[in-house]
Amino acid sequence: MSEHGTKTERNQISRRGPIAALRNYFLRHLQTFFYTLGQLSRRPFSTLMTTAVIGIALAMPTGLHVLLKNAQQVTASWDGATQISLFLKTNVRESAAQALATKLRKQPNIDEVRYISSAQALAEFQELSGFGEVLEFLDDNPLPAVLVVHPALGDTGPAEVKRLVDQLGQYPEVEMAQLDMQWVKRLYAIMAIVQRGVWVLASLLALAVLLVVGNTIRLAIQNRRDEIVITKLIGGTDAFIRRPFLYTGFWYGLFGGIIALLLIGTALWLLKHPIHQLAVLYYSPFRLDALSGDTTLVVIGFGCLLGLLGSWLAVGRHLRDIEPT
Repeated sequence: MSEHGTKTERNQISRRGPIAALRNYFLRHLQTFFYTLGQLSRRPFSTLMTTAVIGIALAMPTGLHVLLKNAQQVTASWDGATQISLFLKTNVRESAAQALATKLRKQPNIDEVRYISSAQALAEFQELSGFGEVLEFLDDNPLPAVLVVHPALGDTGPAEVKRLVDQLGQYPEVEMAQLDMQWVKRLYAIMAIVQRGVWVLASLLALAVLLVVGNTIRLAIQNRRDEIVITKLIGGTDAFIRRPFLYTGFWYGLFGGIIALLLIGTALWLLKHPIHQLAVLYYSPFRLDALSGDTTLVVIGFGCLLGLLGSWLAVGRHLRDIEPT
């Protein structure tokens, strides 16, 4: 019976050993986690300065990304405004123009065709140009009839639309075929360049955050040099010494991410009213979108990751140089 009880106790100890060790491991990490937070709270000014630099570095590319997404929402509906204007020859009768419009509507790559007579074109020009009284003195109408063609875009690219323009310009009734979306294509090209620039800027500022965190942790290591030497003399491992510096970098990145979100939120709040006024002037329902939940998590996560990485690089580099003599 005694032998059986001894075996049972040993089994319980063996089962409780790893659990106790794991619990102790997490308790040590939790203790260090809040200890480093307390250390930073004792230096509020220097902590605020460091995290503010990190926050500004994170806010700049994130803010540009948010504005670019809003701009893409505005231009998303402009593809539907792509139209090809077919200026007909002056000797083309209305019946022939209508027949050509009917023929074009049957093509699978054309969504809609609208006929504008020369009289309608003149009336619109008089209304929109402000030269209505001057045009009344003209003996003849100088404006030709126009067929406004809306291509069936779908996955159609600029090259396909350009081929359609060339094809429509070959009809004998057509004097000139003009694509009215060239400016939008140029805008898309500019936005693609801006998007690439945002990634370049984000990479450079991420490197700046690594340098800021690394330099801050380096100074903290130098200030605690004697403490590190004593810890190594009594058997402290590099992992044990590294732990508080890693958590310090984590807090820097977390607070920097929060400051970045506050800066972006403030900037969007300041821009919201004037952008709404501009949208009203253009009769647009556009509303400036705030930060999404995904973007918020990315900023916070990326800030923490940069803080950990910067501190890990600094500790790995400078901890090896401190050895007891």
